[in-house]
Amino acid sequence: MNRRDFTTTSSRTLAAMVALAYTHAYALSLNDLTDGEASQGLKTALEKGAQAAISLLGRPGGFLSNDKVRIPLPGFLEDAGKLLKTFGQGKRVDELVTAMNSAAETAVPMGKDLLMGAVKSMSVTDAKKILTGGDTSVTDFFAEKTREPLGGKFLPVVTKATEKVSLASKYNRVASKAVGIGLVSKQDANIEQYVTGKTLDGLYLVIGEEERKIRQDPVGTGSAILKKVFGVFK
Repeated sequence: MNRRDFTTTSSRTLAAMVALAYTHAYALSLNDLTDGEASQGLKTALEKGAQAAISLLGRPGGFLSNDKVRIPLPGFLEDAGKLLKTFGQGKRVDELVTAMNSAAETAVPMGKDLLMGAVKSMSVTDAKKILTGGDTSVTDFFAEKTREPLGGKFLPVVTKATEKVSLASKYNRVASKAVGIGLVSKQDANIEQYVTGKTLDGLYLVIGEEERKIRQDPVGTGSAILKKVFGVFK
């Protein structure tokens, strides 16, 4: 083994040892928490995260001005939109994009009760799964518990907003035919369904981001239970 290979192997071994030591210390720290504390701490974090996400997204520009969640035109219409703009129809395209994102901004606050209900009904098993899960554990939890009922609440709001834009109904007519020949996916064939799905994706994404901020700075929240629970991760 040459010197370079030896150095690389040594570095990998050291990294593995550090990771193992961290995992062991992390497990011991978790054992210091009672089930009730772990559950209550996470519930508090998720409630704060959900409320923050609703405040950020449920206002003018919440989706439209945020590149992370801004809802673009469906792929098929995105391509058509570029063509329309070359023929001086850019205003119609922009009108639809604005309507789509405004619909999302209007719909999001309507989900507060369902989101809070999901948190309050969280089991100890759910809490531990999220605490020890990966970066998408929060998103996965909310999607599993609330995606279907929230979709039902959001869809009428989205439909009301988009039906005012003529380009939306024209897209739906063309897309429904395009599905049959494989040009459009089923989930993108109806613009109201598409926007509703993207609204939920954006909401869950931001809740997850806000929850991670709380994990990273539990002291800054001013909550004793958050400091105790998430101090474990420091």
